[in-house]
Amino acid sequence: VGDDYYLINSTFAFYPGIPVFHSRDLVNWKQIGNVIDRPDMMPFDGNWLGNNGVYAPQISYHEGIFYVINTCIRCGGNFIVTAKNPAGPWSKPIWLPHIDGIDPSLFFDDDGKVYIIHQGGPPQKRYDAHTAIWLMEVDPVTFAKRSDDVVLVDGGDKAPWHTEYIEGPHLYKIDGQYMVLAAGGGTGYYHGELAYRSSKPFGPYT
Repeated sequence: VGDDYYLINSTFAFYPGIPVFHSRDLVNWKQIGNVIDRPDMMPFDGNWLGNNGVYAPQISYHEGIFYVINTCIRCGGNFIVTAKNPAGPWSKPIWLPHIDGIDPSLFFDDDGKVYIIHQGGPPQKRYDAHTAIWLMEVDPVTFAKRSDDVVLVDGGDKAPWHTEYIEGPHLYKIDGQYMVLAAGGGTGYYHGELAYRSSKPFGPYT
């Protein structure tokens, strides 16, 4: 945002959650706040460490508002919080029951449309590690559903790289082309980043 950079990271079931860091040079960082800093914001009761709580959050900025979209495992699913100042205070969560899976990411297109890209189960599961990347258009204010959830990348497709456990997607628009960047292969030996390109947000992607 201008000359300012902001970074957030996973905190699972620790409280306060999702620290916000600020930098001017991408080298020196200072924590300026936490996204989850009030007990009523997120129902962590009964959660435990491991693959629970909040992880893989994304921070965005659009027309004077900061957005964090994330998943809270075992406490409600996917949600969005907003703030005018990244140091806080952040709003109460807007829950997204129409967004399945994990790792959601917001994308604001230059035509005013807003999309949520996320990981989810495939239309037809063919093996245990088979996952997919989905995209839905949502209302720019309420984030209510505006389109069907559409599969962009099926992790079961045969390819000379690892698409199993495909997750952590982000959508970008570069020189008029839509780009999907996602992690493939899980967190083990074969983990890598996969990039896909299309002329339209809903694809097809190559």
